[in-house]
Amino acid sequence: MNPIWTRRYDPAVPPTLSYPDIALPELLARSASRHPDRTAIRYYGRSICYRELDRLVNHWGRALVGLGVGKGTVVGLMMPNLPQTVIGYYGSLRAGAVVTMINPLYVENEIDHQVQDAGCEVILALEQFYPRIKPLLGRTCLRHVILTGVEDCLPWLKRLLYPLTKAKQGERRNADSLGPSTHRFRSLMRGPGEPPAVSVERNAIAMLQYTGGTTGLPKGVVLTHRNLVANAWQCRHWMPSLREGQEVFLGVLPLFHVYGMSACQNLAIAVGAALVLLPRFQVTEVLEAIARERVTVFPGIPAMYAAINNHQRLERYDLRSVRLCLSGAGPLPQAVQDRFESLTGAHLVEGYGLTEASPVTHVNPIDSVAQGRPRGSIGLPLSDTAAKIVDAETGERELPTGEVGELLVRGPQVMSGYWKRDEETRQVLRDGWLLTGDMARMDGEGFFYIADRKKDMIKSGGENVYPREVEEVLLRHEKVRDAVVVGLPQDLRGELIKAYVVLKEGEKATTAEILEHCRTSLAKFKVPKRVEFRSDLPKTLVGKVLRRVLREEELKKRESEKPTADTVQE
Repeated sequence: MNPIWTRRYDPAVPPTLSYPDIALPELLARSASRHPDRTAIRYYGRSICYRELDRLVNHWGRALVGLGVGKGTVVGLMMPNLPQTVIGYYGSLRAGAVVTMINPLYVENEIDHQVQDAGCEVILALEQFYPRIKPLLGRTCLRHVILTGVEDCLPWLKRLLYPLTKAKQGERRNADSLGPSTHRFRSLMRGPGEPPAVSVERNAIAMLQYTGGTTGLPKGVVLTHRNLVANAWQCRHWMPSLREGQEVFLGVLPLFHVYGMSACQNLAIAVGAALVLLPRFQVTEVLEAIARERVTVFPGIPAMYAAINNHQRLERYDLRSVRLCLSGAGPLPQAVQDRFESLTGAHLVEGYGLTEASPVTHVNPIDSVAQGRPRGSIGLPLSDTAAKIVDAETGERELPTGEVGELLVRGPQVMSGYWKRDEETRQVLRDGWLLTGDMARMDGEGFFYIADRKKDMIKSGGENVYPREVEEVLLRHEKVRDAVVVGLPQDLRGELIKAYVVLKEGEKATTAEILEHCRTSLAKFKVPKRVEFRSDLPKTLVGKVLRRVLREEELKKRESEKPTADTVQE
């Protein structure tokens, strides 16, 4: 018997799917076979067709094998959205390696943690990140660093002009001499274009995607080829109006993030679409790209759609090519959804997922808008995805329709577990069910709604920030006795991080001093934007800080006060 939510599926969406028994790089090989001359990647005037992309992926895979990479070797990718990111991703997998995506915003100690925890032996990185990576050579498991430049995949004229542009902007190429452990990407991309002689099993590990999980320092989520192929297949069949070999995806979501990697990159490759890559979201550049490239599919986050809605010269751009939009990583306001759809004629729907599920588990129906869609819902579970609401205390007793409890999901996209963390895996995986840590409810038709977060995770600029990590940095300051951080409602970019700090007796410190200390150990998006010094923190009898009390105090203060001088402007 099919679950109740399948009744609200679009008519062409099947409740269960037949999945291809292949490893992830074969999605690319299939599209290259079917659409060899179709554009696969579009990047600032450079077009790479599927035949060429498949060949470049083979080059990279063979280059890695030549460096000693074998089955299970962990390869890190630390780049924004570039053609080299896509080439490095699929080429590493084709060589039998395990990929770990490293956030380009990470500082040295954060990179160090991920490299050592994952056992990363090779990193492909943008050359300006090299100073943060170089200290790891010789004292960690890292053996090789391959450097690439933005210009490596530009059209020939722009490649010639790029050094002049960099000089004009005051940028300088890294002058460090390359040692035996450091290589240039372009110098490795030579030789025959045949695939490496490596067989990759469907159940092999494909990625260690790092996330905070439930608490603490980032953990490696173990995602297999089966997980990632399944999620791409689920998303593809959730959008029955996708046209094989004809769509144009906008790739502005960061590919180092699981949402961009799966719902944008892998899905685009699976359907033989053209992927228009942009390294970062700049609203005017995005509008120009949509109009110029005739983008048809736009996966994004609420802040992106809101920025487009509010652009002062929006009438200059023809956005009517856009048909399908998937919004994730935060609640989608109804006003933003309505205005964007009226401007473009596209269907914009909200979805839900988490790294531990590759990541998509729920999406609102896309094509049957005429049936109406409930406001504020994250949608219905995807094909072959089960979901239930259970009592948050026990994680076992299933709750009746309409009651709020913890959301559990199960399906072929759910992870194997956390890398080298058996106990933490047992805490979130029970009999195949993934405990999401999010509080939710289900209505009578099978639509799900997120009510609150069970975890204290903060959403800052589209990234997950885990309070404990920030607090540990604050507590390392020699003048700090106690500290806690909370996320406060800000705008569509997510939450503002505020730190509450108690100094040691007799010590004095400034906001600037505390923030500078944080910047040396944390990526920019994790650094608090406000600091409040207090004599003590509200705690329970057993010493647990009452974050809820601090958050409520701040919200009440906002109602009666203007922003104080401790606000730090970005």
